[in-house]
Amino acid sequence: MNTITTTNFNFPNQKSVYHGKVREVYNINDELLVMIATDRLSAFDVVMPKGIPYKGQILNQIATRFMQLTEDIVPNWLIATPDPNVAIGHLCQPFKVEMVIRGYLSGHAAREYALGKRILCGVTLPEGLKENDKFIEPIITPTTKADIGVHDEDISREAILANGIVTEEDYLVLEKYTRALFQRGTEIAASRGLILVDTKYEFGKTKDGKIVLIDEIHTPDSSRYFYSEGYQDRQNNNEAQKQLSKEFVRQWLIANGFQGKEGQQIPKMTEEYIKSVSERYIELYENILGEKFIKADITDIQKRIEENVLNYLNK
Repeated sequence: MNTITTTNFNFPNQKSVYHGKVREVYNINDELLVMIATDRLSAFDVVMPKGIPYKGQILNQIATRFMQLTEDIVPNWLIATPDPNVAIGHLCQPFKVEMVIRGYLSGHAAREYALGKRILCGVTLPEGLKENDKFIEPIITPTTKADIGVHDEDISREAILANGIVTEEDYLVLEKYTRALFQRGTEIAASRGLILVDTKYEFGKTKDGKIVLIDEIHTPDSSRYFYSEGYQDRQNNNEAQKQLSKEFVRQWLIANGFQGKEGQQIPKMTEEYIKSVSERYIELYENILGEKFIKADITDIQKRIEENVLNYLNK
């Protein structure tokens, strides 16, 4: 199927382009950023060899919708969405940390807990928890924002401040915004019959020094969702939770002997498997936003994106 896995545009007044794991970011005149969500699939900080149809559109549309749904509590970088795969916003200086917040013992936190660790990013975890149990209150477990090809690393609030990665004044704002966004996301998810389990937020500073939310928010790449119906029964019976997130990709990779470690080979992604991943992303879109997903025209994605961005920039 037609997917977009890389771009090489040359927009008017373009200064540079940054190729992230799944997004490509074009700097326009040191004022605007054109962020293109590709169909690349990343897990364990490794980009998979094949793209997932409609994934970029889904990520972009969920993220931009949640920006709009949270702009009353946290300012964000977004200005316009001229294409299903594109967001345009203010150029910001990103903070070198990702603000991870967890309401439940799942994913990376559960794997660390199973190894016997009871302190995660400086936060002490209680004894007696089992995977997917709810915390008494959400915990913030930041990671360093890694360069391409380098794993993000857990880091404590104390280490962030001690190393001068973020000032204490700014970090207090990041924590406040993180908790406010997670609370809003939790409420919206609950209204859709879902549980927002954990997520991450990235922030930056505008030229005038304002801290704003950047990048993505509450997407299946940055967040984990459970279905709320039957959650407690599954916990009581020690059953796996029914979930909507990228964790199903990670579990498939783990089952096929891949966790991003040296010497491991990425398992073969069949057309059937790729189609199933695409369908799972569409399922999450429709559940979290409560509306039917409308597939964009993917006859020539590159041309469509270029024309829509140029039309916007030339206004």
